[in-house]
Amino acid sequence: DYINKLSPPENSGLPGLTLGDAEQDVQSQEPPQTTVYEDGTDWNLRLVNRWNPIPEGYTVNLKELPGGEQVDERIYAPLMEMLEAAREGNWDELPRVISGYRTQEVQQELYDNEVNKYKAQGYSEEDAKAEAGKWVAIPGASEHQLGLAVDVEGATYDLFLWLQENSYQYGFIFRYPGSKTDITGTVEEVWHYRYVGVEAATEIY
Repeated sequence: DYINKLSPPENSGLPGLTLGDAEQDVQSQEPPQTTVYEDGTDWNLRLVNRWNPIPEGYTVNLKELPGGEQVDERIYAPLMEMLEAAREGNWDELPRVISGYRTQEVQQELYDNEVNKYKAQGYSEEDAKAEAGKWVAIPGASEHQLGLAVDVEGATYDLFLWLQENSYQYGFIFRYPGSKTDITGTVEEVWHYRYVGVEAATEIY
């Protein structure tokens, strides 16, 4: 089931997507694609983090969003539907995706910049990498490299409150709540949303 696919095996020591009490049932259609990878993972449920890197040879079919960012083409429709619905919590403006799919090279550059920022503050190489990894995923371990995650920007902070309460209806989850940093290894990112599909997102919500 979705819980088992999103969570690591018991006593594995690996964190998974965090689950909460599902209090609402949502009727919605999933995208028609049903790709299942060789390891049995559904395309929308692949877990990627510092403990679960992106498989070698992973490829993404991309589609461009308004503004120029790109995402996996399979999440384009539900993402645009969510952004349109989010206008009501964003002063009637369409929220912008400021980061979508990232290449290995882009992720490496972002990570290196973050490490160098901490080193400039006097951190050792090891400590700088540890701190940087809380804010920027290690290259090869970023959901952005899947094409299934987006960073969203709005006209008002109310947008993020709207997304936290409604994104699951479109198959997206608020991926990194501050209360789960000890599990995810990532500090709170109110702007970061990950597609997992409506059924899984509803259960996680």
